[in-house]
Amino acid sequence: MRTDLFIGGTFGPAASGRRFPVENPATEECLAMVPLAGPEDVDRAVAAARACFASDVWRGLEPRRRGLLLARAADLLETRAEEFARLETQENGKPLFESKIDVAMTVDTLRYYAGWADKLTGATLPTGAGSFVYTLKEPVGVVAAIVPWNFPLNLAGWKFAPALAAGCTVVLKPASETPLTALLFAEVAEAAGFPAGAFNVITGDGPTTGAALVRHPGVDKIAFTGSTAVGQGIMREAAATLKRVTLELGGKSPNIVFADADLAAAVKGAQNAIFYGKGEVCAAGSRLVVERAVHDQVVEQLAARARTLVPGDPFAKGTRLGAVVSRKQQQTVLGYIEQGKREGAALVAGGHGATVNGKGYFVEATVFDGVTPEMTIAREEIFGPVLAVQTFDDLEEGVALANRARYGLAAGIWTRDVAKAHRVARAIQAGTVWVNTYNLYDAGAPFGGYKASGFGRDLGREGIEGYLETKTVWVGL
Repeated sequence: MRTDLFIGGTFGPAASGRRFPVENPATEECLAMVPLAGPEDVDRAVAAARACFASDVWRGLEPRRRGLLLARAADLLETRAEEFARLETQENGKPLFESKIDVAMTVDTLRYYAGWADKLTGATLPTGAGSFVYTLKEPVGVVAAIVPWNFPLNLAGWKFAPALAAGCTVVLKPASETPLTALLFAEVAEAAGFPAGAFNVITGDGPTTGAALVRHPGVDKIAFTGSTAVGQGIMREAAATLKRVTLELGGKSPNIVFADADLAAAVKGAQNAIFYGKGEVCAAGSRLVVERAVHDQVVEQLAARARTLVPGDPFAKGTRLGAVVSRKQQQTVLGYIEQGKREGAALVAGGHGATVNGKGYFVEATVFDGVTPEMTIAREEIFGPVLAVQTFDDLEEGVALANRARYGLAAGIWTRDVAKAHRVARAIQAGTVWVNTYNLYDAGAPFGGYKASGFGRDLGREGIEGYLETKTVWVGL
């Protein structure tokens, strides 16, 4: 694969010649040296995207042809799925079976939005005699897509697929820890026939590359997934040029288990909610909110399950807990674990760092019980395999406890009572609520947050509407 910037249909180095290493977090080996894009490279990428957006080759392209390009990209990605999955596991540290799911979901997202490209219609408006009024849906323009390291390709696809389907052009900046699948996808976009400048990839860090992209006056919209703190900074910077912004930010999602739930299913679901993806999931069910009558049974079973999740080689068939993405992230997660101990939470499983064959940045599947709302591990997003268990006595207390966090990205509800499930789902302040399941996603189902988890939506019809402007046309009769 090429390890250069992809700008205007051409691979090449950064203007400064500077590069930085991409590390395999499971083995600590250097996978590649990729360019550190500076302001000059950002200028070139935005200019290429702007020129393509303004050209007949893109603006004049029939919407159905745009859809066919996305469908072709999906087909090409599918044929190279194993290659992409292995590369994502190498740069992210997640088990290979998870990476395969991520790639398959990206294929689905491309195909879903390929179908939307020729269905973005306006409306005629009944304003009365003497005029004919209608609306047009038009692309926003040049989109800066800035994505994190936990689902490198999949979350990128959540941005670039709807943006391209809408007729925008894209400058993608992947996370500095995981840029390789984005660069590899540039080869797919090129092979699919996207015109030069429609899809660009620049690699680099946040302070240098990301900041220059956010501030650039030639960018019309920023689509960002990442931490709440960085999202707040992006909002401040974007205000200067009145860029459109959508933000999918952090989470501290409650997973509520009522006493009438199928407890075996709830415990298995709670395990999946926090330990899938090593807990490096924005919507991770990192707070298990359990009704007191079944608390002891749930915690005992969940702790037993956590102890079976032994950190392992991400390429080994039986591995279900890979390496966290970097040494820095490992230290952050272990710091939160120590904070939980100091503040009086009861550690009932895990709690330590680990290595595999003496290498890598692994963290054991960790469960804390006796967590109160004031504790740091109940309030802050840890982004690792750490679960905080809280207890409630009645429905109202459980809902209040669930809503106490400043975040509102997702939530889970476990109960056999259908009426209760619907009542609680309406009361929970979250963009996605799962009932008797967790961590299900589909390209057609919108995803995004309330409160400090951001605003705007990825996926579904709402996802593509975020890349469109509405123009009203009045015609005198």
